[in-house]
Amino acid sequence: MLENTQNEKSELKKVLSPLMLWGLGVGYVISGMYFGWNLGLKEGGTLGLAIATGMIIIMYACFSLSYSELACAIPKAGGVFDYASKAFGKDVAFFAGLSQIIEFVFAPPAIAFGIGAYFNLAFPDIPIIAIALAAYLIFTLLNIYGVKAAARFELVITIVAVIELIIFTGVTIPKFNIENLHTNNLPNGWGGVFAAIPFAIWFFLGIEGLANVAEEAKNPQKDVQKSFVLVLSTLVLLCVMVFISAVGVGGWEKIVFVNGVGGESSDSPLPLAMKQVVGDSNWLFHLLLTIGLFGLVASFHGLILASGRSTYEFGKVGYGPKFLGSIHKRFKTPANALLFNSGIGILALFTNKTAEVITIAVIGALSIYIIAMFSVLKLRKSHPDMVRPYKVPFYPWLPIIALILSICALIAVVFYNTKLFFVYLGILIGFYIIFVIFYRRNTNG
Repeated sequence: MLENTQNEKSELKKVLSPLMLWGLGVGYVISGMYFGWNLGLKEGGTLGLAIATGMIIIMYACFSLSYSELACAIPKAGGVFDYASKAFGKDVAFFAGLSQIIEFVFAPPAIAFGIGAYFNLAFPDIPIIAIALAAYLIFTLLNIYGVKAAARFELVITIVAVIELIIFTGVTIPKFNIENLHTNNLPNGWGGVFAAIPFAIWFFLGIEGLANVAEEAKNPQKDVQKSFVLVLSTLVLLCVMVFISAVGVGGWEKIVFVNGVGGESSDSPLPLAMKQVVGDSNWLFHLLLTIGLFGLVASFHGLILASGRSTYEFGKVGYGPKFLGSIHKRFKTPANALLFNSGIGILALFTNKTAEVITIAVIGALSIYIIAMFSVLKLRKSHPDMVRPYKVPFYPWLPIIALILSICALIAVVFYNTKLFFVYLGILIGFYIIFVIFYRRNTNG
């Protein structure tokens, strides 16, 4: 049994500097630059994925600026859960909080499997599942030990992963040929643009986790908004660099299919692109394979950190078991929430359905984007005098644009993944019934 403090002492430490916030924000997302996004090329081609990514960049830009207003005004570990609670009350807050937990808990298993696959290339005698389980154990314990140590580790591996993407671009861009961007650039027509949306979202999925550590920032009212802008700017630059340099070497098919044209799809677009330039025996190729693991670890570790905060807040206010909302007496971290999330993540890992798990996480993310933007609009009307250290510019247009694009993206994802949407819906309804029966009457809001 983990030690807990009294409620009045159950507070998260305020130790995160602006640089640490940047490291966490970029780290949450950076694995999306290394794998997964290239599968959108199979659906939309170069033009289709480019259009989808452009739409998603606009969505995330408007969303991040709008979300920053909420994060600065209500710097709580629950993120959108706390914002929706203030704007709409306990029922909407429950769905917002659970959607957030689904996103943060379901994305790490897919990344853990990727970590296991990378290690398995070097050590084929060690099963992928064993490596993935070891990753869960190591990074859950690191997060229990302390957020400052966890954030410092995240900063280091994020910087290494960013440097490797810069090296990748430097090696491949001299071989760039603009004709490769035009070849078969819309293989499935304009419908491919919408089919590519989930993979465009994968470029940026998880940036909202920055709000979940606002309570642990040294100066949340000042630093969180600036960090959102800096993180998104970094990610957009990396996204454009990786997209153009990877596709420009030999066309999109060379980084989608293992054999270059048709057949089995690959989860390793950057090594496939690098291989065309330097071969598979060059030290730069092996460096990419090695450091690519850092990108996966950064996102895996960062999402575990963010998920712990969202689940902690859920339990703290009585929307779930109270033990989830307790703080470890010595380390001042949400240890119970971290262990609970890891247990769920490990169960999802054993399903061996990586793509499906990622899609459910994407649906969860889009759900909270929609609820968050409605919360921005609602709170401006219902709480006009609420202290807002930062206000989103061009209000109400930016949150409205983010809201419309999020709804369109969700419709597209659901259209191509209807069965998974009903799985997601089933999880929400099932847990809501439990909430109504056992917890709702005991909550405030």
